[in-house]
Amino acid sequence: MSEGENSAPRRRLVVLFRDEPCGWLEDHHDGSCLFAYSQAWLGRPGAEPISRRLPLRPEPYPSRGLHPFFLGLLPEGWLFDLAVAHLKLSEADPFGLVAALCRDNIGAVSLQPDEGARGGLHV
Repeated sequence: MSEGENSAPRRRLVVLFRDEPCGWLEDHHDGSCLFAYSQAWLGRPGAEPISRRLPLRPEPYPSRGLHPFFLGLLPEGWLFDLAVAHLKLSEADPFGLVAALCRDNIGAVSLQPDEGARGGLHV
């Protein structure tokens, strides 16, 4: 695999805050992940961060593996076990788990497949 393939995102999700696109989450071939707020969200009057641990800023938040905030969106206990078994997901793929299980969360943050410039999301 070339160096360019290593740094290119393997998978990408749109992060929604109160059903509005606010940024994106990427999974890279080297096992790292990156969360970033979109420029449109940062320039929006009254924009809020998705978490106190991820304050608004133009620079992305890199992490080795999935950032703990996004892991915290996953269901727990028997509900997690049931979802993993029913959907045949791998617990060794946290990014795949949030992609599959965090589309319609109870809280303010959800994740959707990136289908281009959805809802004016320009990163």
